[in-house]
Amino acid sequence: MIVIVVVVLVVAQGDGNESTTPASSKTATDTTSREKTQEPRGERADLVGFRLDDRSEAGITNIWVAWTIKNSSSEQSDYSWDWEAVDAGGTRLTNGSQLETDVQPGQSARGEYPTTLKSVKGVKLNITSFNRTASY
Repeated sequence: MIVIVVVVLVVAQGDGNESTTPASSKTATDTTSREKTQEPRGERADLVGFRLDDRSEAGITNIWVAWTIKNSSSEQSDYSWDWEAVDAGGTRLTNGSQLETDVQPGQSARGEYPTTLKSVKGVKLNITSFNRTASY
């Protein structure tokens, strides 16, 4: 029952529809570190880093998404967001949902998740929704 209430609250908060810039090389490039042209506002600003991390070697593809959350609120918080990776033509290559829970006020949390991407070249990460809720 509690899970249903939390899901309803998360969905009711709406979408952030924020975008990030593409990773431009095989190195771990931070794609949301406060873009010069557009500062994230509100709770979305707590996602201080979201990037593709290409760990491929010896001909084996191994690309992850990695993130850093910093809780700027005054209460313990849970974060959930949806993302997509698109190519230069706008075709979705993969997408996912991420969750970071029980982040204390002022605390940072880092996470990572594997993807099915074959390359980072020309790939752009888009945040399609972002929500922060109080932890209980």
